[in-house]
Parts: sequence; C-alpha cells; structure tokens
Amino acid sequence: MVSLTITVIGLGQMGGNMALTLKAAGFAVTGSDVFEQARTRLASEGLTVAVPDALPASDVYLLSLPTSAHVREVIEQSPGLLTLAPKGSVIVDTSTSDPAVTRELAEKVTAEGLRWLDAPVSGGPKGAASGKLGMLLGGDDSTIERVMPMLEAMSAKRTHVGGPGSGHVVKLANNYLCAAHLLTTAEAVSMAVKAGVDPAACLAGINSGSGRSAVSEVNFPEWVLSERFDSGFTSGLMRKDLRLARDAAEQLNIPLPLLQAVVGAWHANPENPTDSDDFNHITTPILTRTHLAEDNE
Repeated sequence: MVSLTITVIGLGQMGGNMALTLKAAGFAVTGSDVFEQARTRLASEGLTVAVPDALPASDVYLLSLPTSAHVREVIEQSPGLLTLAPKGSVIVDTSTSDPAVTRELAEKVTAEGLRWLDAPVSGGPKGAASGKLGMLLGGDDSTIERVMPMLEAMSAKRTHVGGPGSGHVVKLANNYLCAAHLLTTAEAVSMAVKAGVDPAACLAGINSGSGRSAVSEVNFPEWVLSERFDSGFTSGLMRKDLRLARDAAEQLNIPLPLLQAVVGAWHANPENPTDSDDFNHITTPILTRTHLAEDNE
C-alpha cells in the first residue's frame, strides 16, 4: 500500500478524476471543494470528502483550481493551508497559474516549513481519469522525489523544468503555442479546402511534414472535423491562460507581437466562441468562412 496521504482540493472534471485515479492506485485520498454538489458527486463514487474548513492532515495537498486567485485563497485565507497543513507536507498546484503569484506563494509556503511544487497538467479529463496526464514540474529535486509515487500514478510523462514557478511559465508557453496552432491550422485547412483538397487528406499531408503539431495530429481529427467539441477544456480557460502569458511577457518587458496577435484573435469575438464553449471551437469561424461544413456534406 502506498504510504502518502493526499487531499485533493478542487473536484471539477480534472481534480475529481485525479482524486479517483489516486484512490484507485491505493493512496488514502480525501477530496474537498467549496461546492457541495461537487463533494456529493465524488462521495457517490466512493471518495472520502471534507468541507474546506475541515481538511485532514495530509502528506500532500493537491490543488486543481481555476485561477491563481483561488490558489491564493486556499493557501492564505484563514484557516488556509499555511496554518492547517502539517510541517513538511507538500502543496502541489496542478492549476494553470500566474508564475509571479506562484513564486510569491512558494516563498510563503517554504517559510512556514512546507514544500512547494507547481505541476500544471495536460491531457484533459480523459488523461486525469486514466492516469495518463503530462506534467510540467517546477520545484526542487527532493520535493519531486518525495511525491514521485503520486506523480507516477497520475501521469504518463513528467518534465522537470526548473524551480518554483517554472512549471507555470512553461505551461503558459505551451498553451500559447496550442492557441496559435488552432488558428494557423484552421487557416491552412481552409486554404486547402477552397483549393479542392479534402480536409482529412490535407491533415494527413501536414502530419507527414514539418508543419505538424498536436493540434493537427490530435485536436483536428478528434474534436474539430468530427464536430464533437468535447475536449473538456473551455475557451474561457484558454483566454485566461493567454492573458497570463501576455502579462508575463509584459512583466519581463519583452515585445512578443505574435503573442499579442493571438491574444487579440482569441478575444475578438467573445460570443463566437463563448467562454463556456470547447476551446477547439475557435476554429469554427475560420472554417465556416470557407464553407468547410458545406464542402464536407
């Protein structure tokens, strides 16, 4: 039996599935969420749950929250993890957060005798449920070694990219590229379709060459051309991540005109897609302009 005890805070699609995956792997897991509905749903699936102001003492507190503000609240608000978490326990933030806030919180956490690891994830709810997430790790080697059994149970791939905050920096860089690839791939496919090329054939050609990406290899066949649009990641979350990437660049005082253009394109029409729409829907206006839907009928 695995010895780590884990409290998962945030039981949405990602956090809830991670909690169940860790429970199935043999860890002692407690889940917590501010919403009673989320706690009830996970309890019905066999997870031990606790209200936020009655968290148990644990070796690891795994956070899966929407924004840095929520992470700060969980850590600093009284009673927060700064006062509730036992000395030596590890706070692992799997959210996509503001790196500047992450580094500030990491300093406060370590000053209180706790450990910090930012570990933003990719792979969506399906990856969380199957234990096949990708993880970008920002923290020291000893902390990673301490929680490695948990990380191995959650993920198929783990990449240590530096100290506290580094995982969130690289996650923002990754999401910026994903957001850009959705736009550029949609335009490339649209051009091919207008020239009489079948979209699936166009993607096959792209994926055999240097223009391929995870978007062309996975997103387009899985969610765009199939019109399923059920990846589990919303346009609102991608817009939030792009704003964080833009803000990080501005804080570093480096001009990134392409990033600014991508941020602008994603925010140009908040109704198409809406924040609640699947993020792959950003391709729909581009593809619709070329009558892709009609050409596929």
